[in-house]
Amino acid sequence: MNKGDLVEIVRETAGCTKAAAGEAVDAVFEAMSKALKKEGGFTIVGFGTFKVSKRAARKGRNPQTGETIKIAASKSVRFKASSQLKAKL
Repeated sequence: MNKGDLVEIVRETAGCTKAAAGEAVDAVFEAMSKALKKEGGFTIVGFGTFKVSKRAARKGRNPQTGETIKIAASKSVRFKASSQLKAKL
């Protein structure tokens, strides 16, 4: 499923126009992004938990040359499915 498919499902379920469904999907994604940035995570009851995970800087190795390189610290998003979502799968 991609974003277009999601917009189509929202349009059919809500009985609204494709433009309105697209705006609703965009608003949800924007709210999720802001919550991750500001609060570091959030939970949707019955669906799962999104959380920002931090990775420390570390040393790595270039597989082609064998040279040691520095890998910068980074942030990533982790998702843990709720038991209700797992039961549906």
